Amino acid sequence: MPQATTRPIVGEVVGPRPTGLELFGRGPRARGLEATAARRPALEKMGIVSVQDLLQHYPRRHVDRTKLHTIAEIAHAVTEGTVGQEVQIHATVDQMSKPVRIPNKKKPRSTRTLIKGRIKDETGSIDVTWFNQEWVARKLTPGTQGFFYGRLGTFRGKLQMTAPRFELVKTGHEPFNVGRIIPIYPATADMTSDQIRKLMWDSMNRIGEVLDPLPDEIRREVHLISRNDALRNIHFPDDAEDVFKARARLIFDEVFTLQLGLVYRKRKLELSVRGIPHPEPKADSLPEIFVAELPFELTKAQRKACEEVASDMTKSYPMHRLVEGEVGSGKTVVAVYACLIAIAGKRQAAIMAPTEVLAEQHHLTVNELLDRAFGADEARNLFADVSKRPVVRLLTGSTPAAQREEILDGVASGNIDLLIGTHALIQEQVAFQNLALAVVDEQHRFGVHQRKALMDKAGEDAGSPDILVMTATPIPRSLAVTIYGDLDVSILDELPRGRRPIATRVALGEKDRRAAYDVIRSQVTAGRQAFVVYALRDESNKTELRSAKGEAARLAKEVFPDLAVGLVHGDMKSADKEEAMNAFREGRTDVLVATTVIEVGVDIPNASVMLIEDADRFGLAQLHQLRGRIGRGPHDSYCILSTDVDLSTADDDPSVAAVAERLHAVASTSDGFKLAEVDLRQRGEGQLFGARQSGMPQLKMVRVLQHQDIIKRARDIATRIIDEDAELRAYEHTWLRTEMEDRFPDGALEVVQSG
Repeated sequence: MPQATTRPIVGEVVGPRPTGLELFGRGPRARGLEATAARRPALEKMGIVSVQDLLQHYPRRHVDRTKLHTIAEIAHAVTEGTVGQEVQIHATVDQMSKPVRIPNKKKPRSTRTLIKGRIKDETGSIDVTWFNQEWVARKLTPGTQGFFYGRLGTFRGKLQMTAPRFELVKTGHEPFNVGRIIPIYPATADMTSDQIRKLMWDSMNRIGEVLDPLPDEIRREVHLISRNDALRNIHFPDDAEDVFKARARLIFDEVFTLQLGLVYRKRKLELSVRGIPHPEPKADSLPEIFVAELPFELTKAQRKACEEVASDMTKSYPMHRLVEGEVGSGKTVVAVYACLIAIAGKRQAAIMAPTEVLAEQHHLTVNELLDRAFGADEARNLFADVSKRPVVRLLTGSTPAAQREEILDGVASGNIDLLIGTHALIQEQVAFQNLALAVVDEQHRFGVHQRKALMDKAGEDAGSPDILVMTATPIPRSLAVTIYGDLDVSILDELPRGRRPIATRVALGEKDRRAAYDVIRSQVTAGRQAFVVYALRDESNKTELRSAKGEAARLAKEVFPDLAVGLVHGDMKSADKEEAMNAFREGRTDVLVATTVIEVGVDIPNASVMLIEDADRFGLAQLHQLRGRIGRGPHDSYCILSTDVDLSTADDDPSVAAVAERLHAVASTSDGFKLAEVDLRQRGEGQLFGARQSGMPQLKMVRVLQHQDIIKRARDIATRIIDEDAELRAYEHTWLRTEMEDRFPDGALEVVQSG
């Protein structure tokens, strides 16, 4: 009988199965929240329906209530000159006056709202005041207890706290409210921070241990505490050091499983999806002739992006690349270069844009570029039977039926080389003969399934098309790697030569608005054209904002009666919209009144001035995009950000301060990447991640600009793990895989072709 041999069994369980609450467990693995029926609706509005949701409702900040002082102690410290910058008091509301309007010394014609009150404890009382916060008078009624913290001052010899922050509590003697470092939670009118803290305290006393999916060797490598300790310390720390260690672990967890999923998806694409390899472009190839015949020289960034695209398209797996660039940085040229690589191989390409205006602009721009390189005759052979001038067509929801049928036939037969369009491209009737490249512009406006539907047009047996996604919203590289970690990234951070700088300024009120009208008139007199942009299409009873429709009529009649004033907005019929744009493009319209329908894809070199009304109602990225519609010709250009908001009140009103920061940031720089950082600080990572619409896990603790080193380290470790264990089947990676799948929505890791 032969002697038995001992061989290791791959995947054999080598230790006890980890136990404990799974932080990201979904469905039946999520633990129910033990909250009263009265509290559940308020919690659900905050997205809290399970213990897991509650544990990830992290504190906004922590307050050290081990150092509370009485009012008498603070008064003595003021007398001695030893009081710190901020003080904390546990006190009861003694008096609260009704809001009073007083003249604004900074702006004589306006007023400010003053709220005065008094708070007390067993040792004395202190005056409190707020400006422009009328809700405080409703919230703080006599007898209400709370913790007040803020800066001290004196007024007419009396001690005073100006605009203190506060938190109301029942008695102030609960173990989760006093004598410790206290978490202050994001809250609502229906669910206060104090109520959340009580629920958190009770829940953490019930849940036991929290499962830690991170292998010990990685935890030691990055010097992290356990997840169980991190969660307990972030909510109820013993000291400040506990908070720092907890944040480090939770931040790493957020980015690590995110990067793990993105690297997993990217590797799966490379290993399991068959692409359509193309030959490397030679000097006499379609794409290189196209570049040689351009009326300008490519920037270094454009050239590098084209080389990266060409390298990707020669591989056996599909290209999966993001081209991110400044407004006007030349992304379309890179897209056409990629399309010509596919077309040179006798295959087809498609460009999908989110709006008809943008699709029409792409159609116009692409044809102009191809005409210059190859002539306008689509039937003319360039190199005998090698190739011909590419045939380009536009398909949108407004394409006439007869023309639509002709286009569908041309696409199906392969006679159309490049199809440009909107969502119409992914309709069932559209069937390509051999689609090899899909370009998706402003990709964040499309959902994951829409992008996948376009790529599925290649057919099951043809191989998966290359995909090139583009965005004109500049994103810092660290954020691009985080959001688009499953794509290779090309960044166009240079503007083509000859682009003129755009002088931008903020206009306040009616006087500055009239001055802006004078700028428009002087530019039109010099032969230029102007945009006037409004946030609203129609007038509304709910707001006093100006509307495009109403203002177009007023400007044409009262302000510019001698000029040709046009109007374009998203609710117009396509034919009317196209006519309005053509009239402006051809110079038949001097001033075009518009909504944000012109935000992307509009290229009018003769437009040299833009007035954006109610600019405070636009996002920072949107303002930058709108401004990018001018400055495209050889003329000096001017962008005017008009607002009726009183920016002088920024010191007293945080919402006004945010508006002022946004407007002055746009006025101070044309660098979209710098503006993206301001936008990131104002809106937070969660909002930007949500824009991708492709199932990105939510970030709560991570601040991309602040945590770039952690993101890079998490990316490197995730790459190392996936390279060693592509399917995460090793025992020590079992719970990492489970958590990765939990954090990415159903199917997100499988839709590898979708971006």
